[in-house]
Amino acid sequence: MVLFEKFGQHQPLNRQAERYAKEGVPLSLSTLADQVGGCTAALTPLFKRLEAHVLSAERLHGDDTTVPVLAKGKTDTGRIWVYVRDDKPFGGQAPPGAVFYYSRDRAGEHPQAHLAGYSGIFQADAYGGYGKLYGPGRNAGPILEAACWVHARRPFFVMADLAENARRKVQGKKPAVI
Repeated sequence: MVLFEKFGQHQPLNRQAERYAKEGVPLSLSTLADQVGGCTAALTPLFKRLEAHVLSAERLHGDDTTVPVLAKGKTDTGRIWVYVRDDKPFGGQAPPGAVFYYSRDRAGEHPQAHLAGYSGIFQADAYGGYGKLYGPGRNAGPILEAACWVHARRPFFVMADLAENARRKVQGKKPAVI
């Protein structure tokens, strides 16, 4: 429950401790943190199996997104990197899967470390941090870049949104060129 609240519901441990205390179960922040650490260690073999399954795919889809990170007196921005395997649309029989990694920034070294042992087709946006993955002579073998059609088609959908363009014109804003 502590893990689900922390990672699934984004409830920091201090808020969980406050809630438990109100329910008559005083748990210190250090006890909750120890539980998270212990569960993380216990689940590591399962994560490694899932990671091996996902990164053994011929085709891999990758993306990153921002995630708020509570810090003392402020909120920082971290990154969640996701890599997804789903061969069903290509006639594959292997079950789909996804692995997530966290980093404090969007430096290219993160996907390079995540995918250090991967070779195959990698579909992602045109983020420059992926560039070194496609270079020749990688120890793990080549990664073939596959462009992300969502990023390529987005401008066309914006241009084709006639209703939004009409609203922009009424508001005195410049409509998108069609």
